[in-house]
Amino acid sequence: MNRLDLNGRVCIVTGGVSGIGLAIARRMADSGASISLWDRDAAALEKVARELSAKAKVHTAQVDISSYEQVQTAARATAAHFGRIDVLVNSAGVAGKNAMVWEYPVDEWIRVHDINIHGTFYTCREVVPHMQKNGYGRIVNIASIAGKEGNPTASSYSSSKAAVIGFTKSLGKELAKQNITVNCVTPAAVKTPILEQVTQAHIDYMLQKIPMGRLGLVEEIAAMVCWLCTEDTSFTTGGVFDLSGGRATY
Repeated sequence: MNRLDLNGRVCIVTGGVSGIGLAIARRMADSGASISLWDRDAAALEKVARELSAKAKVHTAQVDISSYEQVQTAARATAAHFGRIDVLVNSAGVAGKNAMVWEYPVDEWIRVHDINIHGTFYTCREVVPHMQKNGYGRIVNIASIAGKEGNPTASSYSSSKAAVIGFTKSLGKELAKQNITVNCVTPAAVKTPILEQVTQAHIDYMLQKIPMGRLGLVEEIAAMVCWLCTEDTSFTTGGVFDLSGGRATY
């Protein structure tokens, strides 16, 4: 594993206690960053904070990112604790139920969008001013190949992740002259606990679409995300980076 240069950077990782978010937090800690873990699970926050504290300065915030008020509180607490915010990774997300559009539960549709896109908007809205104050920032949003191609029986997930892609491009243009980059990654199916939320038939559908014939690994996603969080990517903004094992075609 290459050590990336995140020395002295303060990095927020939402959904940072499991799956892709945890892998990102671990890679950041190994690369010299201070970490603020945001998640709803208080017990998991405590456990992961203990683990990462052996190699990094760690702050935690119990927060449901679908609540704007909770995001406001978490952003203020993080800035007060570290004195600055340099990096934001929006990893918190849900897959939602599998169903045809005409049978999709309305409350579930709203829940998925509240977390996947509204939560991403809330965190960026609150964190960007801190980055502007310091004249530096890196934002990486976790989207999905489903947001580019659309997966059947996953309309809520696909549309919410498509919104993340569009949002990333828009915010990237808004911040282009402020030394704050905004990019997103679009993984295909990755081996994480989120797969427990979908049917086996849906997993099989996604797997057969991947030319490499396997699921992605969280460490592979973390490698790309953490690189996008470094100073090396100073001319890269509004970008969409595929991590699809060959599935992506555009």
